[in-house]
Amino acid sequence: MLTARNRSFSRNVVLAGLALVGTVASFSATVSPAEAQGSNRYTAKLSTALESPARKVVNGVVWNCKGDTCTGPVDGAKPLNTCAKVVKAFGAVTTFTTPKGELSAEDLQSCNAAA
Repeated sequence: MLTARNRSFSRNVVLAGLALVGTVASFSATVSPAEAQGSNRYTAKLSTALESPARKVVNGVVWNCKGDTCTGPVDGAKPLNTCAKVVKAFGAVTTFTTPKGELSAEDLQSCNAAA
């Protein structure tokens, strides 16, 4: 026979478990869509493909390049400034894509000229 104290303890354990499951579920729902969309990354297409994969710190974050494609996380700087630093690190780019879209032809010209 369960006493009032045992029933209260059991109920508290169940409630704590439900709270934990709810917290984990809400955290997963918050984090996953942003990662799946890739909305926090830049992508640069290089004019000349690299001979071997490269990895460098550009503007305080790690950029990875393979062939003619380089990717890196958004670093908080203006996209044009980041583009110019990527050009200095890896070479001229033909496109530079931000979470909001590609840089214009004028911006790409400025980006490549900064190197």
